Amino acid sequence: MNQTVVITGAGGVLCSAFAKAMAKTGAPVALLDLNAAAAEAVATEIRRDGGIAKAYDVNVLDKVNLQDAHDRIVKDLGKCRVLINGAGGNNPKCTTAHETYQPGDEAEEECKTFFNLDKEGFDFVFSLNLMGSLLPTQIFAKDMLGEEGCCIINISSMNAFRPLTKIPAYSAAKSAVSNFTQWLAVHFAEAGIRVNAIAPGFFVTNQNKALLFDEQGNPTARTEKILNATPMKRFGEPEELLGTLLWLTDSKASGFVTGIVVPVDGGFSAYSGV
Repeated sequence: MNQTVVITGAGGVLCSAFAKAMAKTGAPVALLDLNAAAAEAVATEIRRDGGIAKAYDVNVLDKVNLQDAHDRIVKDLGKCRVLINGAGGNNPKCTTAHETYQPGDEAEEECKTFFNLDKEGFDFVFSLNLMGSLLPTQIFAKDMLGEEGCCIINISSMNAFRPLTKIPAYSAAKSAVSNFTQWLAVHFAEAGIRVNAIAPGFFVTNQNKALLFDEQGNPTARTEKILNATPMKRFGEPEELLGTLLWLTDSKASGFVTGIVVPVDGGFSAYSGV
């Protein structure tokens, strides 16, 4: 491939797997993450295995910071040809205690309900997922103009297909990411930049581990509900996203594919519950 790949959120479980997979194609990989140590650990592993990788401490909500990182990446590795917008996540401040309205929620102060969701938390989650895809695209898509074989991959979620209980901000934000993916695909179609998204089902990551397992490592009630709604009856493994990633970033294999959101979810999005 030998075309520079830029990955945001690259220190996380899923995006670190993306980075390693792209490096194995021969592409130089720029790993962007607010957690510089996590990104550097992945870059070091890639280099140890013979790949080309460099980590950058980046806040995807800071356009000046992104521009500075862009300029360093161009100098270090070359212009971006593939952008993977992987930065995202949820926040406990906008997670409700109950799945559905319970009498008295409107007066509750001790636990989080719909009525006392934190606006700043909601704004942060929405910005992190949507603006965290928009701002890097504004910076790095300029490198792709007039070039061949360029693409952008956004990371959506099952929440974009059907909102999950308790996490309204994350659900709304990922729905926006899917819509934004389609908008970008149309906007850049004549410029030769393909834009698609991957919508993972349920994978165990650093962000959701505490919700899925208790302190003893036992599955929580939410895990049981998730697996009951997943026909394959298990969580996905990060490696199971890589085939879709490699297909969408290969201009020969998917050169006529743009504007789609691909579920990789063990059948979750196909199951009605009956």
